[in-house]
Amino acid sequence: MTSGSALYVGRVTHHRLRPRRHSLAYRAWWLLLDLDEIDAIAARLAVFSRNRLNIFSFYDADHGSGSGALRSHLQEHLAKAGIDIGEGPIRLLAMPRLLGYVFNPLSVYFCYKQDGALAALVYEVNNTFGERHSYLIGASSTGSDPVKQHCNKRFYVSPFLGMNMRYDFTVAQPGRRTAITVRGSDESGTIIVATLSGVRRPLTDWQLIRVLATHPLVQLKVTLGIHWEALRLWLKGIRLHNHPPPPDEPVTSPPPRIVRGHL
Repeated sequence: MTSGSALYVGRVTHHRLRPRRHSLAYRAWWLLLDLDEIDAIAARLAVFSRNRLNIFSFYDADHGSGSGALRSHLQEHLAKAGIDIGEGPIRLLAMPRLLGYVFNPLSVYFCYKQDGALAALVYEVNNTFGERHSYLIGASSTGSDPVKQHCNKRFYVSPFLGMNMRYDFTVAQPGRRTAITVRGSDESGTIIVATLSGVRRPLTDWQLIRVLATHPLVQLKVTLGIHWEALRLWLKGIRLHNHPPPPDEPVTSPPPRIVRGHL
């Protein structure tokens, strides 16, 4: 059995509050993959593979440094942040490739100690310019309480959002359900609130084929939707922000402290 891994089926919502109100919502699904179980899952399922083309596939190059050895990459950055999880599980919530294609705006790693306590969350962000950056934040919450964290924005995501922002995260750890809410704010208050939420299903061939039928081509729709919504925002007159170079380091941790209310 691979009890640490599962399928989550649910919904994504975005609500922009200013300078113009703008909302979107779409159905989506994700895999929760224990990094130590991926090979066993690929051997068990007919429609899922690791690092090779299938209907559904997980490619190590889609995450982390892009060079593979994903667990080692994460443990290196956890160690730099002073966090030791030993042989504790690391579980990644993300969309897999569908027929060779995927774009994950946000993937989340749940990093646990060997006793099962959550030690850290890693928020891995991809933008449509082919860049990737992660925010690694230690966690002290236990049990089923939502995890609340924050960090300053370091990575350019959208031309319609400036860099002078703070992210506040509220995360319900994966169980029967999971939910992740990201609130983006500046010195004047909240600008945008994005949420993904899903209900757990077993990770089986049947469930994957079922979600393919009920949520067709979600991976492609995410990319097309980003560009469509960008056009709608531009037509609403929301100003564009220049694209700065990505941070020198691929992972931000610990988060910078906020001084005098500025981000």
